[in-house]
Amino acid sequence: MFGCCVAGRLLQTNLQQIDETHAVFELPAASTINHVCVFLLGTVPFPDGFGCTVHFYLPGKGFQLLGMLSNEKPSAIFRLRGTFTPQGGSATHTALSASAAPVEDTAVLGLSVEPLAQIAGQLPSAGAVARPAPLRDPTLLAERIVKHLFNYVSGFTGGGVGADVAVPMTLIVRWYESFIAKVRNGGIGFLDRGED
Repeated sequence: MFGCCVAGRLLQTNLQQIDETHAVFELPAASTINHVCVFLLGTVPFPDGFGCTVHFYLPGKGFQLLGMLSNEKPSAIFRLRGTFTPQGGSATHTALSASAAPVEDTAVLGLSVEPLAQIAGQLPSAGAVARPAPLRDPTLLAERIVKHLFNYVSGFTGGGVGADVAVPMTLIVRWYESFIAKVRNGGIGFLDRGED
């Protein structure tokens, strides 16, 4: 029913069924994972009114709820590098960790089939476009945006932007489109983390 693909690796379909509503993928060499894509194979849809939550477990750091899948949203890509934060346990986490004891540097991607109403309670913004939190200091935000633009442009100009360096407007347009897409998809947290 599910497939998983870690960026730069072969497609995984070696799903391990734990019980009727829980399954896991083992992800070796977890420290090298940047992004992971989880999707429905299209062979078996969820029953009406059901979907699944997607969890990530890293030994010693605990579980993190990444997101969800449903018949209406049959795939999702999650960024793992730099965004993993430990999270407290729950019944889902207990069921997954009891059945899947990963070896060192092996992460577990857990799937829990649940009613969509229950999933919506876990992900208040499921299906909604993420909106940035109210800003406390607009000056700090402006500074971070300009720094992000500077870092982006300097990557194309050999490491520096000065009075003698011309920057094509198409480069600024590409930065703007990429920047707006990041804000719409995940808010402004990437500015705090210093991501390009």
